Amino acid sequence: MVVIIQGSVKDREWSEKIAKYLDKLSVSNKIYTASAHKTPEYLLSLLSKYEKEKSQVVYICVAGRSNALGGFVDANTSFPVINCPPKSEDFAGFDILSSLRMPSNVAALTVLEPDQAALAAAKILSFTNKKIGQSIKKLKLNLKTEIIKANQN
Repeated sequence: MVVIIQGSVKDREWSEKIAKYLDKLSVSNKIYTASAHKTPEYLLSLLSKYEKEKSQVVYICVAGRSNALGGFVDANTSFPVINCPPKSEDFAGFDILSSLRMPSNVAALTVLEPDQAALAAAKILSFTNKKIGQSIKKLKLNLKTEIIKANQN
């Protein structure tokens, strides 16, 4: 299961790109809106729900500006967390730094493209889910075939 947490409804389009790619890889996913700054209690209750389920989860956090979301989630879970901040021209793109620079003992990863964040999450889940691993192998084979075919044309 991949849980996509977006910081606001403004991030919906970016989150849906991630979900669409996860669907392509046959990875179950769910999108929530929760803010580390504005709804921390709600966010903690959401994390608690998945901690109690005892199933494997990867979180993908979608937030721009001052991205406390990924760090907050990572600090409060034992599951992997991937930041995938939406593209921004604000501040010459330097708001990305809030996704890259994490406090000590917080290890949220940052991946810039929605499809790559989805693929990274799927690869993590493939350690224990062979079906997802097969979906990834199929995807890679299709990509190789497309490249070779393009050369032949």
